[in-house]
Amino acid sequence: MGSVRKASAWLGLVDDNDDERYYDDDYSEGTEQPGDAWVTDPRVKVATDTAEEKGRRIGTVTPDSFRDARAIGELFREGVPVIVNLTAMEPGDAKRVVDFAAGLTFGLRGTIERVANRVFLLTPANTEIVSGEPARRREDGFFNQS
Repeated sequence: MGSVRKASAWLGLVDDNDDERYYDDDYSEGTEQPGDAWVTDPRVKVATDTAEEKGRRIGTVTPDSFRDARAIGELFREGVPVIVNLTAMEPGDAKRVVDFAAGLTFGLRGTIERVANRVFLLTPANTEIVSGEPARRREDGFFNQS
């Protein structure tokens, strides 16, 4: 098979008729246990496991009613920043959830910030919010175009 054909097959543009190279004679069925994560290399960790170990998780909750506020509270108590999307809620229930979230963040010394219309970010006390706004240009710096 030519290199152009191999590249096209790898990209999925043409059918790869050389299927035999994908089979492994040592493969035995039924060796995996239910719930085992499938990884190609034992040194590779599943992304969610690594994120949980390093505390790099962010929860997103889109509640339908005030009953879903419990999910927000449970995530936040674990120290996970939570994005709360209230766009699917009625205005009265959305106000109750915002009041709940404000009390939750106050009680656990976190912060609540409005990200967009009816979307809020709840951050625990040990989390720093980094603004994506460009740094101010210095008068004597590189960006001085005058």
